[in-house]
Amino acid sequence: MAPAHAQRASKASKNKAAVAVAATSSRVDPTDSVALRKIYDEALLRGQSYENLRYLTGTIGARLSGSPQAQQAVEWGKLTMEKAGFDRVYLQEVMVPHWVRGKKERGEIVGNKGKEVKVAVCALGGSVGTGGKLKAGVVEVRSFEELRALPEAAVKGKFVFFNRPFDDALIEPGTAYGRAGDQRRSGAIEAAKRGAVGALVRSLTSARDDNPHTGTMSYDPAVTKVPAAALSTNAADRLSLLLKANSQLEFELEMACETLPDVKSYNVVGEIKGSKLPEEIITVGGHLDSWDLGQGAHDDGTGVVQSIEALRLLKATGYRPERTVRAVLFMNEENGNRGGMEYARLAAQNKENHLAAIESDGGGFTPRGFNIEADPATVAKFNKWSPLLEPYHAGGVKAGHGGTDIGPLKDAVKPKALIGFDGDSQRYFDIHHTSEDTFDKVNRRELELGGAAMASLIYLLSKYGL
Repeated sequence: MAPAHAQRASKASKNKAAVAVAATSSRVDPTDSVALRKIYDEALLRGQSYENLRYLTGTIGARLSGSPQAQQAVEWGKLTMEKAGFDRVYLQEVMVPHWVRGKKERGEIVGNKGKEVKVAVCALGGSVGTGGKLKAGVVEVRSFEELRALPEAAVKGKFVFFNRPFDDALIEPGTAYGRAGDQRRSGAIEAAKRGAVGALVRSLTSARDDNPHTGTMSYDPAVTKVPAAALSTNAADRLSLLLKANSQLEFELEMACETLPDVKSYNVVGEIKGSKLPEEIITVGGHLDSWDLGQGAHDDGTGVVQSIEALRLLKATGYRPERTVRAVLFMNEENGNRGGMEYARLAAQNKENHLAAIESDGGGFTPRGFNIEADPATVAKFNKWSPLLEPYHAGGVKAGHGGTDIGPLKDAVKPKALIGFDGDSQRYFDIHHTSEDTFDKVNRRELELGGAAMASLIYLLSKYGL
């Protein structure tokens, strides 16, 4: 048997080892809470997200891919990152679609006695125009299955009116958006397959108002391209009611939209080089483009300014990340995701090692936490950091979708986690893709808190890895 003092020394050594193991497994250092508090103090007292967003939305405005405003936003993003003092700022060239709306759309319900009722409509992004006024009968459906079950004579030569509403029983509006979205994305294809002349789609929102919601739609090369328009929820409800009273009424639509040749554009990238593991990269980003009806404030101006701010907050608090951190302003998320695909292609081409990627594309509302797209063991690692984020109401960590822009990285370079910033979404789809998505709808504190939450997670990822 060893002497008593040797036993005590051995026991003390084991205790120290146990403490070290416990500290490692918990992924929490006492200094972490101090570092995060500094990040939040900087964001709430000296944050720059709100004023950056004011300029982006107010001076530049809507930034549809291919537009002059999109190019102005690229130049603004590069200059803003350079002023923030990032180690490197550069552009990634990418060709993007160039769809233009043209003059304001017109929609009217026409009764059998010639009475006209004007309703709020807008073209869906990527739609063909009507080539003047297009008038036809209307058949209402709630699903593709219902459409396919109709006899040919009930559909041919008419507008198909897709009127499936949001499921308001769902707690997460994003889930309702996903379940209703097929009629917007593919409604024109399904309508044309049955010989319809166009598609009318109920706006993807629970709000009852006169603000039509645009959004991307698609065509099938093997199927005739027909015009596709969104009706405001009030317009959809009115059309449905009038159809019940008169199934022979007609709808007159006029849209001047068209698709022009692709245009050269850019992703904007700014990075801070890691001090210890610079070859490991953490990406944080939002999309610089927006739809053309509003100012692209919540979708996705907030994600853009939060991504820039996340890096600025690290610099301002004196923290040098151990891994390289990149802020990426992606171009063309809304109608093509060309920027996200090009970023991933270049990452693979350059054989880059991406640890994780974070995206903010759900509006700049009050932070709740993060959605983690990763294996269960990796999600569990994030859960161990929740106590550090909970004092700031950002500790909710769960498995979920990372984001559209960062999605292509999954196959290209296989990061350990794709992460979606999760803000409160109850109001998001009231203004999503509408003329109401403007700067005045953004709350300064909510916006700055979101940037701080993202910076805090980057701090933890950079320090501890995955």
